Amino acid sequence: MKINQFHTLAFLFLGIVLLNSSCKENSTQTQAPPEIEVIKVIKKDVPLKRDFVGQIYGFKDIPIRARVEGFLEGVHFDEGFPVKRGDLLYTIDAQPYQAEVASMQSKVAEAQTYLVNAENELARYKPLAEINAVSKSDLDAAQASRDAAEASLKAANANLRMSEINLSYTRIASPIDGIIGKTEAREGEFVGREPNPVILNVVSNVNKTRVQFFLTEAEYLVIYREFSENLGKDGTIDKSKPQNENNLELILADGSLYEEKGSVEFLGRDIDVSTGSILVQAIFDNPKGLLRPGMYAKVRVEFDVAEGAILVPQRCVTELQGQYSVYVVEEDNIIKSRQVKAASKIDDLWLITEGLEDDDRVVIDGLQKVATGMEIQPVLSEFKSQEVKNN
Repeated sequence: MKINQFHTLAFLFLGIVLLNSSCKENSTQTQAPPEIEVIKVIKKDVPLKRDFVGQIYGFKDIPIRARVEGFLEGVHFDEGFPVKRGDLLYTIDAQPYQAEVASMQSKVAEAQTYLVNAENELARYKPLAEINAVSKSDLDAAQASRDAAEASLKAANANLRMSEINLSYTRIASPIDGIIGKTEAREGEFVGREPNPVILNVVSNVNKTRVQFFLTEAEYLVIYREFSENLGKDGTIDKSKPQNENNLELILADGSLYEEKGSVEFLGRDIDVSTGSILVQAIFDNPKGLLRPGMYAKVRVEFDVAEGAILVPQRCVTELQGQYSVYVVEEDNIIKSRQVKAASKIDDLWLITEGLEDDDRVVIDGLQKVATGMEIQPVLSEFKSQEVKNN
């Protein structure tokens, strides 16, 4: 009796185990593949751009120099504010130069007196020489004295003019309209002789700005071919031909895109043998005065256009030891990892040159949830570039 009860309980336990195992197996078999967000690769024409670090200069940066020595008597402007051409900026003690002018004026008067006397002497000798009352040598001596007096007067006038010029240099005016910077000398300082300040300040016209950057030889060749139709026989920009204007962008230090576009003004004369690069200067309008001399910015240059380029969002691409890959959804919704060749970043996209076709679907979200050979239920979505939204 006890043996039969034991067999009954054993069969009952075995049946329960088999039933649970069957339920779990059926549950596993009926579990749906996970939904994973995917996108189709993007195919479009893409401008190929490169960024170069450049430095900003004023359209005109004019140093204000002390052209004569002396003690600085006055500073007649507000630092960092606009000035007009002809505005008085500095005054230097003028007394030594006024005294020099007075001395030169007296020498001019003295030379004029000598000239008058020499001309009178020559006038008396000429009729006497005609009647042989004086010798020919006496006449020649009178003529030479008159010529020497005339030359002395010219020299005295030249010296007077130079002293007047030096006196004028004691009043320093702005040569252009622009913004003036910080003064390098204050009232009472001796200026105009090293090591004392010679350059007192700089006035910059910033209605337009110059941005200078450098290209390697290879990059220069691309730029040259791009602008070759605008170049003259001597290799300089031909101003009479239509220019590729406003095709440069400026990226400021905070990462923002400057609202004005610029154009190439000139290419440098030669390649720097120490760096293997050539100077390029671009011009950008600066109507709001945002750009200031000395700022650094990135100049974005468009080299070419990639027609029918394949693009994928950067977050679709994984990188390991310099190898790039994406998860591609095959026709049977099976995930496969595929290596790709990523050429360059364009905004928040990767330009893919090998490994993808224009009808491929790639995983964009949940990359950590998928693996090669896994079946998924793809959810097709549309990618909107964040850079486009920001612009």
